Amino acid sequence: MIVAGIGCTSRATLAEMRALLEEMTRGRAPARIACLEGRAHMLAPLAQALDLPLVPLPRAALRGISTPTISGRVMAEFGTGSVAEACALAGAGTGAAIVALRQTSDAGQATCALAEGMTE
Repeated sequence: MIVAGIGCTSRATLAEMRALLEEMTRGRAPARIACLEGRAHMLAPLAQALDLPLVPLPRAALRGISTPTISGRVMAEFGTGSVAEACALAGAGTGAAIVALRQTSDAGQATCALAEGMTE
């Protein structure tokens, strides 16, 4: 099962997040979208439009998740190297692995990563 983890600023637009997700998932069908629960209201319209479940994660769930991409700012604020990668991993469950590293949208307000796990 593929999970798309999405991180975003409060300035990210629905169109920006959708374009990034579509770019990241070419040839792959995500089973769900995972994000920080504080951003779920921003991602709910995207999940609904794509008929995908949205998995909102508490900030504490990301702390300590090891990610291949590391941002010093994100590490200091969230306790993980990448919000998108950590959301993807947490949303995909135990034993999940990153299958597409975090990418940033053209406008720079959203990030997306893909993880594959056994959770259904």
